[in-house]
Amino acid sequence: MILRALVLLFALSSPALFAQLGDTNRVPPIGIAISTEQRSALKERLQEFESELKKINATPDVRIFHKAVDWALRYDEFYRSNEVAAAHKLIDQGIERAKTVAKGQTPWTTATGLVVRAYQSHIDKSIQPYGLVVPPSFPDKKPARNFRLDVWLHGRDNLLTELKFMTDRQRSYGEFTPRDTIVLHPYGRFCNAFKFAGEVDVFEAIEDVKKNYPVDQTRIAIRGFSMGGGGTWHLASHYPSYWVAAAPGAGFAETAEFQRIWSRGPQPSWYDQKLWNLYDATVYAGNFFNLPVIAYSGELDRQKQAADIMEKFMAREGLKLTHLIGPKTEHKYEVETKKELDRQVSMIVGDLSRGPRNPLKFSTYTLRYDSNDWIRVDGLERHWERADVYAEVMRGQGTVLVRTTNVSALTVLPRVAGVMGKMVMAPASLSLDGTEFKNISYGSSEKPLHFRKAGKQWRRIRDDDELRKRSGLQGPIDDAFMESFIVVQPTGKAMNAAAHAWIEDELAHATNEWRNQFRGDAIVKLDTEVSDEDIANNHLILWGDPQSNKVLGRIAKKLPARWSRDTIRIAGKKFEAGKFVPVFIFPNPLNPKRYVAVNSGFTFCEYGRSSNALQIPKLPDYAVLDITVDRKNRYTNGVALAGFFNEKWEL
Repeated sequence: MILRALVLLFALSSPALFAQLGDTNRVPPIGIAISTEQRSALKERLQEFESELKKINATPDVRIFHKAVDWALRYDEFYRSNEVAAAHKLIDQGIERAKTVAKGQTPWTTATGLVVRAYQSHIDKSIQPYGLVVPPSFPDKKPARNFRLDVWLHGRDNLLTELKFMTDRQRSYGEFTPRDTIVLHPYGRFCNAFKFAGEVDVFEAIEDVKKNYPVDQTRIAIRGFSMGGGGTWHLASHYPSYWVAAAPGAGFAETAEFQRIWSRGPQPSWYDQKLWNLYDATVYAGNFFNLPVIAYSGELDRQKQAADIMEKFMAREGLKLTHLIGPKTEHKYEVETKKELDRQVSMIVGDLSRGPRNPLKFSTYTLRYDSNDWIRVDGLERHWERADVYAEVMRGQGTVLVRTTNVSALTVLPRVAGVMGKMVMAPASLSLDGTEFKNISYGSSEKPLHFRKAGKQWRRIRDDDELRKRSGLQGPIDDAFMESFIVVQPTGKAMNAAAHAWIEDELAHATNEWRNQFRGDAIVKLDTEVSDEDIANNHLILWGDPQSNKVLGRIAKKLPARWSRDTIRIAGKKFEAGKFVPVFIFPNPLNPKRYVAVNSGFTFCEYGRSSNALQIPKLPDYAVLDITVDRKNRYTNGVALAGFFNEKWEL
């Protein structure tokens, strides 16, 4: 689809509104003009709000109301005239919350119905909102039971600022409100199909709900529609043991066929195709062996394609997809089919006869997605190629049977007492690809069992600190932005003036786009300000060269690139320093449990206006970019070199 058409299709409700907006190349776009009087009135109300915030230890539940209006005002994010009134209402609510906190009260924490709450993200310390539907049966005292939790993922809306999201979440109950169920509506950090930091947002929001409400961890279901359907396919297939049921509606499940890549030009690079294996749900279809999934599509909806292709890939795994189709229906739920969908999901969630997950089947292509229930993959022989694990507790035999392909390290996790039921046993034997381990104590009180392959033989090990790719330390470049990170700005004189000018521009662009597309202010520090604590707890996004950036200079000799005033060397190749810049991700030599990422923000930022199916990493672990090529054409003809490090982080 053409980018501008996508903005119109997914974000705007009328051509007239589209015509009123400013720069539609920005995501979200520049909004409509509001009057000087309206702007002044909102600023005065925000100052009043700020004075109330100074009186209390303001929690995210209070601060989010300030952020929603402040950002809309600061970044010109009003899109309809009635949003000015909505902003005043949010300020009123925020001030009221602040005043009740000053009295030692938090009435929204025990309220039922529609509730807006928030948490502080560990990624960038930003405040992120979420909506709740709290059932009338929720008590305001210690509960006698835990509640089912349904996670609902919203559709695409390029105008979905915090102001609009919070307003919507206080006037709409959404598509499904099952009885005696808490329904969570994550914000997902805007419109990234719940990938990258949007994926992290879902789980951070769930954890915040679990801290504040009695949630039954064994009855968490996920569903969504359109973009939310795509997010459901992704999160369900990559985290199969987290959910009791999944119900994706429409959406997309992969990139190539949905985008008709092969019939368009230019053709994707070899590493593009490898990186599709990060988010394509199709290649993780076997993980639905342990997770019930019910798909919905309108009969006339083009996005029925998602369920159709998932049905094909599940069939290859010997699985049958339950696919409910709304007759003569386009991109929405058909009333009667929607009722049947809700009934079937509730039957699955309410099935108290469910036994433990045994056997387990798990497939992955990356250690970012490493586990299913009591099995965790700790090492791959080759990243971005399929790895499989089959694990079964052989009842009555005292044996755990595990078979793997493309796996070099594995952990068998102990189970919480009562969850495995009769499957908790000690001592036992374990057969791992034919290697036998006797008298393995495997029970709820035991430590995890770690194994590493040497040649074709497995051996039991203690967890080690060997430098290798492992979960959360496996690349590609975009992976640095899924956990806590600090952007490190250079203060010294650069080796090459042309490269430095490009780096300064890219740094500003990267932080701006993080704010726009992931709705947080990146933490930025000068290279002279980075502390030992920063190094211990954060990925470092280093900009500059070893002469201009002091942190980069400290570790330059242990990195895969070499800089001089005139040349850049990497992977045995030499490039002109005034025309090329290296970008890469690598374990931080000062703390190998964390990354350094050099001269790069998240790589798909230029695709924020496009289909969510194109919001995927555009670079692998390392690349050399031609700085004379503009951003629009960078990934088609501006990449001079690109590749992945091997499993030991070697070239």
